[in-house]
Formats: sequence, structure tokens, C-alpha cells
Amino acid sequence: MRGSVIITGGAGGMGLACAQRMGRDHRVFIADMQAPRLQQAAAELAAQGIACDTAQCDITDRAAVEALVAQAVAAGPLVAVIHTAGLSPQMADPEAILRVNALGTVNITETCLAQAQSGFVLVNIASMAAHMIPGWLAPLKTYRLASSDPLRFLKKTAARCRLIPKDFYRRGMAYSLSKHFVIWYSRHMAGEFGARGARILSVSPGTFDTEMGRLEEKSGSMQLLEDAALKRPGRPEEIAALIAFCASDEASYLTGTDILCDGGAVAGREG
Repeated sequence: MRGSVIITGGAGGMGLACAQRMGRDHRVFIADMQAPRLQQAAAELAAQGIACDTAQCDITDRAAVEALVAQAVAAGPLVAVIHTAGLSPQMADPEAILRVNALGTVNITETCLAQAQSGFVLVNIASMAAHMIPGWLAPLKTYRLASSDPLRFLKKTAARCRLIPKDFYRRGMAYSLSKHFVIWYSRHMAGEFGARGARILSVSPGTFDTEMGRLEEKSGSMQLLEDAALKRPGRPEEIAALIAFCASDEASYLTGTDILCDGGAVAGREG
């Protein structure tokens, strides 16, 4: 075994695909909010010969995140954290989306930084939605409040979403901003991780054939494939392979950046 790996949101979708991939040569810790989903995922992994540990964890609760990381560290060297947990537009209201996707990422990142050693890597999952909003719309000054004054960050960012009249579009806006923040924050923190010999980066998936991806068909996600270079949704194992590479020693010079994996959907919109 090459050390331990934590995968948040590891009970399904991309997270479970990552556990299947990383579990080949790492001890895997999968975290999720729901115990039944964790038990089902652990059974599925066990059937594939992959042993894993499970942990219920609310990523908006800093103490819970710290306990999760401590559990993995106690079992052996923690070499990577793959942070896939999050909410999509169909799953919650704008403030909840911002709290989970943005502030949850801050909790994960700051907790990882506190124990990061040489060779450690954090891969945060963003979204192609972050690449589709105009740069002027992103409140970069507000982003800087996420660590120092999270309540003010939440209030100001949610207020920006309320400028949009319909709730359906507000939730989409909150999601796009939350994932744009994930990209910005991963870049912003690269220097601090680098000072410890560690890495941090983000990956932005497009439309994938997962439970969350199918849920977002109501938001028009499948329509984005009409202009995409590859006119199909991605398979979970495809994004898992990319994330596993990013978390591997083969990508040891890759940090402070975002990798867009969307089958050419954003390129199609721009072209």
C-alpha cells in the first residue's frame, strides 16, 4: 500500500469511481453524510476486493473534517485527499450550495494544510460551470473573506445571486460561483502547500453519467453536449483516471491550476 487516501463524497458517483481506482494500491477512507450510502459503497468495494474505511462527515463542520483527517492519519501516512463532496443546483437553495461547495472546501483545504507533508496532494473538484461565467461577475474581493469572515462571505455572495429574479437561475448562479471559488481558492493556496512540499489543484468535470449528473438534466446539462466536441456524457471511470493521475507521483509538478475535463463542451460554446 502507498499510504492512505480520503475521498469525500466517496459513497457514489465520481467519488466512488475514485475509490475504486485509488483502492488498487492505497488504503481508502470514504466519507459521506449518509450512513446507508456509505455501507452500500463499502460493500460494493469489498465485492471488488477493495477494503475501505468509512466515516460520516459534514464538510461544513470543521470539527467533523478535522476528525476525519485525524482518523486517516492515525492509520498511516495520508498521501492524498480527493474532495468530491458538493451540492448541485437541483439539490439545494443558493445559500446551502455556497456553504457546502465553497466553505466546505475551505474546511477541507485548511485542515489538509495543517497536516500536509512533502508529497501530499489535495485535489478539489470544481466544475465546467465555473468556466462559463464572465470573469467580471466573479466577486474576487469577496472570495478573500471565505477564510477570515465566512459569514460575511456567505452573505455577500448569496446577495449577488439574489440579483437574478428566478430561483431556478439563482441556484445555478450559486453553483457556478461556488465552483469558480474552488478554482480560485485552490490557486490561492498553492504557495502555502508548496512551502510544505505539498500540492493542491482542482479538476473541473463537465457532464458525467452519474446520479448527480442525471439529476442535473433538469438544469439543461445534456443540452451542453450538443455543441461539445465529444457529444456524449463522460463515464465516471474517465474522470477517476484523471483525478488518480493528478494525485499520483507522476503529476508531482502539477499544482495551483485547474484541469477542465468536459469533452470539449466549453470549447464548443466559445467556438
